[in-house]
Amino acid sequence: MKLWLKFNLAFLVAFAVGLTAIGMVSYEVLQRNAREEVLHTAGIIMQGAMSIRSYTIDEIRPLLSVQLKRNFLPQTVPAYAATNNIARLRKMYPDYSYKEATLNPTNPASRATEWETGIVEHFRNNGQQLELVGERDSPTGKSLYIARPIRIKKESCLTCHGKISDAPESMLARYGESNGFGWSMNEVVGSQIVSVPMEVALTRAKKTLTTFLIATGSVLLAMIILLNILLYRIVVRPVKKMSSIAHDVSMGKMDIPEYELQGKDEVASLSRSFNRMRRSLVNAMKLIDD
Repeated sequence: MKLWLKFNLAFLVAFAVGLTAIGMVSYEVLQRNAREEVLHTAGIIMQGAMSIRSYTIDEIRPLLSVQLKRNFLPQTVPAYAATNNIARLRKMYPDYSYKEATLNPTNPASRATEWETGIVEHFRNNGQQLELVGERDSPTGKSLYIARPIRIKKESCLTCHGKISDAPESMLARYGESNGFGWSMNEVVGSQIVSVPMEVALTRAKKTLTTFLIATGSVLLAMIILLNILLYRIVVRPVKKMSSIAHDVSMGKMDIPEYELQGKDEVASLSRSFNRMRRSLVNAMKLIDD
């Protein structure tokens, strides 16, 4: 096997190993960044819902306190306000969702599904946990969700959700007496759940990885070509020249011009040593002839 071919095989092995290692590391980093991006988006939606709830309690409900005595207004309910505001966002981003999933809700639309019930039960069994992050498969692909417990912390909540007899008649007329009652202080009754699709971020990460690997592979390939040129000029060509001269000398051609490579590297030193050996051989042959 020729020296040039050996070097190129070594270059190709190094190229394959290097590109594979770069690809694996880049894949892990991009996947992690994609997940953090989705988590950040989910966090913004969750914080937006919390802000809507606070605004409803602090700004909207006091303005409608007189009307509430005569008629129940769902717009004054923080959960209703947050859910309906996020629903407007879903008109443009239908795969994004926010729900205040409740085990025993007043509004049937808020009733927890099977997987949401599992989250609520998780918070009930882990009273100190304030947030849960996870992934699940949805009809449109993998989604990431953030969930926070809904815990009864204010006595005012029990006015509508404690005893049926204490609930406003206007609310009973709207939702009936079958659901949403019997709550107690510090009880986890549901969970705020934000779901954000991961497909967009993951697809973007895959495209970035592909572009990065193509660019990296092109750079590495250009380096191999450059190394080949340098290898040929610095090592292969001088060695081939000295090999040709050695072959001619071995065949008795003593009048071949010397080949001395300028420089201080190992190949130049080899050429000078080769020339000294050749001169010694010529002199020895002349002594034998004499």
